[in-house]
Amino acid sequence: MANVLVTGGAGYIGAVLVPELLEDGHKVTVLDNFMYKQNSLAASFVNPNLNVVVGDIRDRALVAREVAKHEIIIPLAAIVGAPACNRDATAAESINLDAALNIILLASSDQKVIMPTTNSAYGTTRIGEVSSETSTLNPISSYAKHKVEVETALMNNPLNVSFRLATVFGMSPRMRLDLLVNDLCYRAIHERSVVLFEADFIRNYVHVRDVSRVLRWAIHSEKSDGEVFNFGLTEANLSKKMLCEAIQRHVPSFVFVEAEFGKDPDQRNYTVSNEKIESTGFSFEYGLDRGLIELVKGLATLRNSQYSNL
Repeated sequence: MANVLVTGGAGYIGAVLVPELLEDGHKVTVLDNFMYKQNSLAASFVNPNLNVVVGDIRDRALVAREVAKHEIIIPLAAIVGAPACNRDATAAESINLDAALNIILLASSDQKVIMPTTNSAYGTTRIGEVSSETSTLNPISSYAKHKVEVETALMNNPLNVSFRLATVFGMSPRMRLDLLVNDLCYRAIHERSVVLFEADFIRNYVHVRDVSRVLRWAIHSEKSDGEVFNFGLTEANLSKKMLCEAIQRHVPSFVFVEAEFGKDPDQRNYTVSNEKIESTGFSFEYGLDRGLIELVKGLATLRNSQYSNL
């Protein structure tokens, strides 16, 4: 078992990942500033293998001390997504770029950094084109551009792993409703309708619990060493219209309208190949429908003001 440092470990992915790492028998340190006043790890505090450090990943001295103690580093602390980054560009750059590069620089050659990046780096591609790990990157947002720069530095160590995550969805103890599938499901349940701009734009999706599973897999799998993987559901290369149709099958009262005018502020439009991760033998357990069933149950209990990240 390993000593694992998870930055942002009380966040949306971390709140799923950390309890599962502890269940696997790892010793886990979470470094998080708890900026959303979340208690997402409350059920894990009883575990003696969990250590929590309240702090900011921009504190270089603090990060240096913590990185030095651990064999595995999983940097999750980030301002995620183009809209959130646009609201505070300075914080986004200092966290997503500067602090992430600092972690990579501090890690020694025998420490393994397992980092979620983003498949939004593919930007917008030609109709019919499928983006693999060798495709040319075309990041549009500052979020994607920072992730590309970080991934370039990350892959200088042949132990490190980059997972270019699809848009993540599903329930988490630290819930987010600004992620597209979660947002549309919430609107279907509570508002019953949504207007879609550029409804034919295609993106890829993946469940948060499969993200946790692959990060844990990479700790011990030599197949992951030095590799960049797209990570999303092959079945879920979907346009926004197709995604709404899938939600409508679970929430029949949901109505969506395609706007004839107007633009989506997020201009990503791409189809992704996930064949490389599938070729390792890793299998996805949480398909789109399973995740939508979960969301329909879970989101009926939530109200947006607490979980929107806005």
